[in-house]
Amino acid sequence: MNAKHHDLSRWIHPHQFSTGNPAAERGTRLVLWITLATMLIEIVAGLTFNSMALLADGWHMSSHALAIGLSAFAYAAARRYASDPSFAFGTWKIEVLAGYTSAIFLLGVAGMMIFGSLERLWAPQPIHFPEAITVAVLGLAVNLVCALILGQAHTHGGHQHGHGDDHAHHHHDDLNLKSAYIHVITDAATSLLAIAALAGGWLYGWNWLDPASGLVGAVLVGLWARNLLRQSGRVLLDREMDHPVVAEIREVIEQLPAAGDTRLTDLHVWRVGTGAYACALSLLTHDGQLTPQQIREALTVHQEIVHLTIEIHRCDECA
Repeated sequence: MNAKHHDLSRWIHPHQFSTGNPAAERGTRLVLWITLATMLIEIVAGLTFNSMALLADGWHMSSHALAIGLSAFAYAAARRYASDPSFAFGTWKIEVLAGYTSAIFLLGVAGMMIFGSLERLWAPQPIHFPEAITVAVLGLAVNLVCALILGQAHTHGGHQHGHGDDHAHHHHDDLNLKSAYIHVITDAATSLLAIAALAGGWLYGWNWLDPASGLVGAVLVGLWARNLLRQSGRVLLDREMDHPVVAEIREVIEQLPAAGDTRLTDLHVWRVGTGAYACALSLLTHDGQLTPQQIREALTVHQEIVHLTIEIHRCDECA
């Protein structure tokens, strides 16, 4: 028997569901270099002028440089392996994993801030106010510049959104970019708190304000880290079945021409990109004419569904 060959291109598609975010990748790289340069300047100046305040802030910035470097690395890795077929649904979750790991770093930073602040409350130490305020102002300025860079990357980055005009659009964050942004914002917030606390201590002798502001900053960092952990963890664990797109898929199935004869028996939806979802569903139907192509066409209104697997079972017993 001669084998009959078919053109399969119509049924084959790449699994690169995320277009990446070049603006965010460039932004995180630039912020990384700014952070590293500031860190080195503070460490060298601290050693030269024998300033513990400069040294401490320099080493503190190294933790943020590590986290931001992780974000930049994740973008590069996701882009490099985008065509690797061993990633069943693309490489986007490399970025999400980096965001999750970065949130863990943030929790560590919050823990160190709490420990250091409590230690200062129990055993107060003399504060060199001019140097400390100078360091805090420098840190605030650097972090505001970095926040501006990352904010512009978020605005101009390629995000995939909802679908037709008759449906609500769903907002999706670039969690890797968000993690880098949170690191910068938390550092800026703690610098602002430190400036206020140090000014109070310098002018009025309220030295307790410095460790107290550290505790407040640690709570803020911890709350932001928890939110980022929750968001990235949901994606990594494919916990998406309460997302609005799931209800919209059910609505489409219920509105099929033979809706009274077709039932949705199994549905799985998970995210494979920023605003991109894969869907696998099974139907039980009495309609002998229903085809997977009809289901695909009915679901095209939801542009965020980029990978669809359909299984149709005929109810012969009830036919």
